[in-house]
Amino acid sequence: MATVEVTTANFKETVVDNDFVLVDFWASWCGPCRQFAPVYDKASERHPDLVFAKVDTEAQQDLAAQFDIRSIPTLMVIREQVMIYSQPGALPEEALEDLIRQARELDMDKVRAEIAQQPQPQE
Repeated sequence: MATVEVTTANFKETVVDNDFVLVDFWASWCGPCRQFAPVYDKASERHPDLVFAKVDTEAQQDLAAQFDIRSIPTLMVIREQVMIYSQPGALPEEALEDLIRQARELDMDKVRAEIAQQPQPQE
């Protein structure tokens, strides 16, 4: 599957309708973003069962702010509507493949149980 452009209008729908979404927060002026783009695109072709989304932080400033994106590229992995990874920096191909493998292997029931045990912030 090719990468899909995600905006404020379709982000929630993309995450809700798909069990496994990778999100690349990028900008056209960002050198490391341009270097990472072909690695990300190749991975999208190798893993057609996953959604590879791209968020242009210049055009989607509200969405970038919502996720507190302070450095680009930032890669986020969302499985079953749970963010399981979010780190800035361009990954080499091998590291991206390893991240995808590890994310696939996660026991999401265990992840949700661990989240449920965490203290909730006081309002």
